[in-house]
Amino acid sequence: MTLDEIFAFADSQKTAFIGSVDEDGFPNIKAMLAPRERDGAAFYFTTNTSSMRVKQYLADPKASIYFYHRGRFRYTGVMFKGTMRVLTDQETKDRIWRTGDNMFYKKGVTDPDYCVLCFTAQSGRYYQDLKTESFVL
Repeated sequence: MTLDEIFAFADSQKTAFIGSVDEDGFPNIKAMLAPRERDGAAFYFTTNTSSMRVKQYLADPKASIYFYHRGRFRYTGVMFKGTMRVLTDQETKDRIWRTGDNMFYKKGVTDPDYCVLCFTAQSGRYYQDLKTESFVL
């Protein structure tokens, strides 16, 4: 599978799993809504600034994201490894904001508890039809 096909697959999924490293060095996984935006190997998510995950990424930016599709006869999965940045600048927050986000961030786009997570992939692994393939970006 080409890198373009791998990114197209990731872009078509509704759920992403993000991984962080906790203070004891253990991996933590969380399901998230699909990224709001992707620019090349950078994936943008929204979350609460006060969340445990933000604290973990600020302490250790190593991260992973995983996308999968389970069909009736085929399972496809893509894992990306890279780093996560916590973005709080207003320009990025404005760009990523969507109608309906007020449900999660009561003070709107300027809510201090609203931030953007930017994951930048460096490498990954693809799985389909009992075959795996590593790739570097």
